[in-house]
Amino acid sequence: MIFQTAEEFVATLPRAGALAGLDLGTKTIGVAVSDGLRSVATPLSTIRREKFTLDAQALLKIADERALVGLVLGLPRNMDGTEGPRAQSTRAFARNLERLTPLPITFWDERLSTVAAERALLEADTSRKRRAEVIDHVAAGYILQGLLDRLRHLG
Repeated sequence: MIFQTAEEFVATLPRAGALAGLDLGTKTIGVAVSDGLRSVATPLSTIRREKFTLDAQALLKIADERALVGLVLGLPRNMDGTEGPRAQSTRAFARNLERLTPLPITFWDERLSTVAAERALLEADTSRKRRAEVIDHVAAGYILQGLLDRLRHLG
């Protein structure tokens, strides 16, 4: 099921269990996972996008291996809060994924997550080549951490 708010999403989750955060790009999908108590998001990997069925297979394999209990997709809103073509593409991806998994799915406003990830990597003096390799899953970590922080305030 797809939930529009963190409140609806958290109401369906078991008390413990890891979540995944996804940063959907046109060429890659950044993946981050939380610990079972949902306090810390850790960047995990980047999936090179091919076609939906293969992308979904790779994501669901991670979900299965890590016994995930929910998925959080970064929703790329415009700076004024409206949704453009990329946000619609993310919603379509979620609808297609929903058909393949019973895991609850929600969205998190990802405005500036890539900017924050880039800044953190620059501060860590990460090389340009390495930044390009890790930016997507670091951005996914920012998306997931944002939701985890929100869930803590709902508790």
